[in-house]
Amino acid sequence: MPSGGDTPRPVHVAVVGVDGAGRTHRLDELARGRPCEALDTGADPAQARDAVERARQGGAVLLLDDAHRMSAPVLELLAAAVRSGVPALLSRRPSLVSPQLAELDAAIAASGRVEQLGPLVPAEVAATLARVCGHPVDPDRATAVHGATAGRPALVVAMAADDSAHLASRVARQLARSGAEPLARLLALHADAVDDVIARAIGLEPDRFAGVLRELRDAGLLTAEEDRLLPAVAEAVLALATPTELRDGHDALARSLATYDPVAAAEHLRAAGGRSPTAAATYLAAGQAQRHPDPGDADGWYDLALACGADPAELVVGRAEAALRLGRAPALDVPAGSAEAAPMAVVAGIAAAHQGRAARAAELLVAAGTPGPVLAVPSLVATGSLEPAREAAREAAREAARDAPHAARLLAGAALELATPDRAVPLLIEAAEALEASPHLLLPDTPHAIGALAAVAAGDPATAEHLLKRACAAGLNGPHGGVRHRLLLAWVRLRGGRPDTAREELARVGAASLPGREALLVAALTAGLARRSGEASQLRSAWSVARPVLARRAVDLLVAEPLEELLVAGARLGEPDHAVPDDLDTVLDRLGRPPAWQAVVAWTRLQAAIAVEDAPAAAAAARALPAHGALRPRAQARAAALWAAALRAEVEEAQVSAAAEGLVAVGLPWEASRLCGHTAIRTGDAAVARRLLSRARDLGTPDPGHQALSSAAGSPADDPTSLLSEREIEVARLVLAGQTHKEIGAQLFLSPKTIEHHVARIRTKVGAGTRAELLAALRPLAP
Repeated sequence: MPSGGDTPRPVHVAVVGVDGAGRTHRLDELARGRPCEALDTGADPAQARDAVERARQGGAVLLLDDAHRMSAPVLELLAAAVRSGVPALLSRRPSLVSPQLAELDAAIAASGRVEQLGPLVPAEVAATLARVCGHPVDPDRATAVHGATAGRPALVVAMAADDSAHLASRVARQLARSGAEPLARLLALHADAVDDVIARAIGLEPDRFAGVLRELRDAGLLTAEEDRLLPAVAEAVLALATPTELRDGHDALARSLATYDPVAAAEHLRAAGGRSPTAAATYLAAGQAQRHPDPGDADGWYDLALACGADPAELVVGRAEAALRLGRAPALDVPAGSAEAAPMAVVAGIAAAHQGRAARAAELLVAAGTPGPVLAVPSLVATGSLEPAREAAREAAREAARDAPHAARLLAGAALELATPDRAVPLLIEAAEALEASPHLLLPDTPHAIGALAAVAAGDPATAEHLLKRACAAGLNGPHGGVRHRLLLAWVRLRGGRPDTAREELARVGAASLPGREALLVAALTAGLARRSGEASQLRSAWSVARPVLARRAVDLLVAEPLEELLVAGARLGEPDHAVPDDLDTVLDRLGRPPAWQAVVAWTRLQAAIAVEDAPAAAAAARALPAHGALRPRAQARAAALWAAALRAEVEEAQVSAAAEGLVAVGLPWEASRLCGHTAIRTGDAAVARRLLSRARDLGTPDPGHQALSSAAGSPADDPTSLLSEREIEVARLVLAGQTHKEIGAQLFLSPKTIEHHVARIRTKVGAGTRAELLAALRPLAP
């Protein structure tokens, strides 16, 4: 006892740390040399009162190891004793699991201190290993042990002998004491799973789950930064589990993960080598989830599902859709009358459309259930079956067909206007916007692609390019859709006088095997590029690809434009079957010979006749071109008459120049250049020939930004109404009035995005680069 009358300060210390942190060892250090009265964790209140009284009478220190395990009444009694001055040394886990333990801890802290035991630093781990092993250890070994144990002293000691059984035995005891073995096993199986995934997998309510997790944390089995098992502990937990427990754990985790992310669940099971029925269902679910955004990945999941015993019928539709998105021919065989027969009938119709068999696609889709008839409308119109198309569109509006997707219904309505492209394009833009809001919808063709072809036929390549860029950005119809949109983008650029950028887009597609529709488009692009560069061998190559496709006699309205390049190539090569197929004339007759498309076909015949200098055929084609309707057919008709006259050596320079400018204005700059060049070499006036050849050279090298659409002489800026459609004039006048896109849309019952497209086309047609230039160009339209 101290002398001199000093009163000894009571000893009050709480030692806090997770299991295995050395709490008992530190308690022994603090108690050394002092009389102690130890109290067992199972003591009852009477035993606790006796121990307190003995400590008070004998001047001893209460020794309370693992106080967190004592009962609430005992803890209350001990807290009162500490507050009365009885010295006490206490150890506990970090969590204050009861109000009574918190009170005791507060009483000790009020007159003493709380010691927090942390992990060993790397140097301390090395020293501990050396002490237990009896010799210094390799620094790499010490580093590895520190990483596996996070410096928990008990685990470091357990690993010192390099005996996994010793470590597993310690972990097993801790898990048995805590009752958290199932949770620990799941944490070991999927360290990255979030808490709610684990809780769902183990079947625990959130509050109960938090309690079990806290038990593992206090047991010293989890990392300090996040609730993940220490690496050494995870290894021991997995070593303790039976194969059945591991399989069941993986399955439980996969079922839980699948409620959040079926692909993550499948990836977990694949990494674990899962082959159970649960694994089969999980792989199937991942395939179904991925068949839209990543059909290639979906294919792999379907393979795994089948390998694990999944019913092939469950994945046949998904696998077929994935194949279509990848540009492959799907397997279409399913039992008649099965649940899969109806959706597979739709898949078969879409596959036929991809193959370029529009009539067959329409037949299959009309016979299929919803949404087949609605999807058939574009193919029906493209093959001239207008009344069946109208009936299918009407069906889409009936109550029985409300399941048809909104974008498909809008596309059907827009397709009914295809005969008049300038009327169809705004409607196709609206359908395109709807599809972008539902990008997973699989269609025979997108409104973007159809809209681009219609826009080109209407003399509006700017809108065509805009639509195709949007489709590429949105990833519509999967990888195969990307190929189609990129090929059409190349086509639009080729038609717009930009062969170099068209060649770049074609190169980006690569040499992949393509369905018939896209194979025909590649052949047309190859022929068009060869025609512009004079590469005869490429013409032959293009024709060899196109000929078997054309032999199927499956042409339709939407291939009429690209067909021009192939038929001109056939004419130049002297092929006997290079003429425009009669089926295309049949389609035009069924549609009432709409001027825009009649012009496309007649123009193709004109170009084929010019290629072989067949003056009578050129004259007949020129006469077939309608001189009325939209601006493009009128410009083509004017140019065709002069071209046919040139073959008879009749050249009027002023008229040729004006006609060339008309072609430029409707997006045909290369044709304008050829018109000037062909007439130049057939005039007997050398000065005229020089001027026309000079103009041909100018038109043959347009600048990268749509020079084709901002004409020189006879510029549309002089008279905007000469290039604008009636709808565009309406929009232009409202722009001049200072209204916003939203206000204009509300007045015309169109979406703001559609108005934006109209304004973009107006700006391009009048050659305006800024808003000020646009308003100046449109001033003649002001009332």
